[in-house]
Amino acid sequence: MRCPFCGSENSSVKDSRPAEDNTAVRRRRACERCGGRFTTFERVQLRELFVVKRDGKRTIFDREKVIRSIKTALRKRPVTEEQMEQLVSGIVRQLESGGETEIKSSEIGDMVMVALRGIDPVGYVRYASVYKDFNDPTDFAQFIEGAKFEPDLEGGE
Repeated sequence: MRCPFCGSENSSVKDSRPAEDNTAVRRRRACERCGGRFTTFERVQLRELFVVKRDGKRTIFDREKVIRSIKTALRKRPVTEEQMEQLVSGIVRQLESGGETEIKSSEIGDMVMVALRGIDPVGYVRYASVYKDFNDPTDFAQFIEGAKFEPDLEGGE
């Protein structure tokens, strides 16, 4: 593992523990050259997944893109990093176990929408505004009216 501080490829593992619902291993490392400490994560990858974009281009699936889009939608919302990681891990497990190696970007977007709806309605609407390409406030109103949110048992929306 290359050190993010000095670029050395020699580091030692100082601590390992399960992470993300036991779907990953978190490792604390120390660089043997500069002494810098950093964290890495290992995940099982069942198969190489490719995303088919709307224009037909194929790219390798990037988990980090999904994480970034979810974090953007949930910024300043009462959702923990751990909940976001579990959400993404669930989506990736569904994709990997689906049997297909090529997935349409729209299918991934739909999966994210379903997952966000279950975790935070505001994040769901934020994500939808980008994913569905809202152009003006009436798009938000129509989407929210069509979503018909049910209040949860804790009294929120």
